[in-house]
Amino acid sequence: MPIGKVRFGAVLAVAAAAAGTYGVLRYQPGLVRATAATGQQQQQAMPVPVTNVVKRTIPVYLEYAARTEAIRNVVLQARVTGYMAQQTRPDGSDVKEGELIYQIDQRDYQVALDSAKAQVDRDTASLAYQRANLNRGNDLARNGYLARDSFEQRQSSVQQGEATLAMSRAAVRTAELNLGYTEIRAPFSGRLGRNQAPVGTLISAAGTPLNTLVQLSPIYVTFNPSEGDLVEIQKARAAGKVEALVRVPNEAEARHRGELTFVDNAVDRSTGTIIARATIENADFSLLPGQYVNIRLHIGERPDTLLVPQVAIGSNQLGKFVYVVEEDGKVGVRPVQLGAIEGPLVAVTRGIRETDRIISGNLQKIFPGMPVAPMPAQTATAPAS
Repeated sequence: MPIGKVRFGAVLAVAAAAAGTYGVLRYQPGLVRATAATGQQQQQAMPVPVTNVVKRTIPVYLEYAARTEAIRNVVLQARVTGYMAQQTRPDGSDVKEGELIYQIDQRDYQVALDSAKAQVDRDTASLAYQRANLNRGNDLARNGYLARDSFEQRQSSVQQGEATLAMSRAAVRTAELNLGYTEIRAPFSGRLGRNQAPVGTLISAAGTPLNTLVQLSPIYVTFNPSEGDLVEIQKARAAGKVEALVRVPNEAEARHRGELTFVDNAVDRSTGTIIARATIENADFSLLPGQYVNIRLHIGERPDTLLVPQVAIGSNQLGKFVYVVEEDGKVGVRPVQLGAIEGPLVAVTRGIRETDRIISGNLQKIFPGMPVAPMPAQTATAPAS
């Protein structure tokens, strides 16, 4: 066979093989698309936990940073001079009203009291003689045996004796007071501070400080609401008692309760705030004066508030949102505005409906438009207010 014919036949064979290959490749994309569509139809929906929206009345609070303040805080001082004889209560102890805390040496003041009482006895006896002498003078003067001037002298002696006795009795009361001042007692129930007058110290009546006593129950909590909150606070006070809840920063929830008892009569122009104060029961003495706390004022109720679990709230550059299950079984997204927190729930003031089914789990694995399989709906719960 001629060589030219052989080459031509080989070229035709190669062309035919290429044509066959082209035909295969030509229909392959269609097969890929069909296979992808079939796989998408077979994709299973993501199971997600679903929670119903809670609708209820919630309390409305105003919250502030605050500081505790003692209602009464006094420096214990002596009113007489003497040596400190005894401290009957240790530093830092809780004392009751009228309880003895310090004892100053009483011997000098006991002697002064005994001397004053003896003076009273002497003046009493002297007055008794002068009165008897006046009675005798009355009989003599009536019979003309006593001059009028002598009679008036006897009357004057009685009056002077009565005045002298009154002064002596006053001296006794003074001595009794001074003796009583040697005992320093608690003017009210509270807690002692650090002792400043050890036993043996010479105490001066000029005002030597002995210790400090602070009242711990009840206790004030002072804070500074803004001028804008003042209107709401005044409306709440006009409606009745305004409850106050106090929480120490390291506590999970507020343990101390009381009520708003004072709002100042002027707004500070430099800060736009006003001084307010709540009186808090502190029966366990766990709050101390000068302590930083958080205070919440219960100023009213907000009915028909929608709440969702806090764990269902997502966040992006545009703000807060929640995922919901749409009617077609796919994920929908709702931008929301949040309100007060109620335990594990948070109020939503805008963005959802009461009938929405809120997705509360697998938030990192889903996206808008994705098919999901809702798990049995649960009703979120909130603590009773």
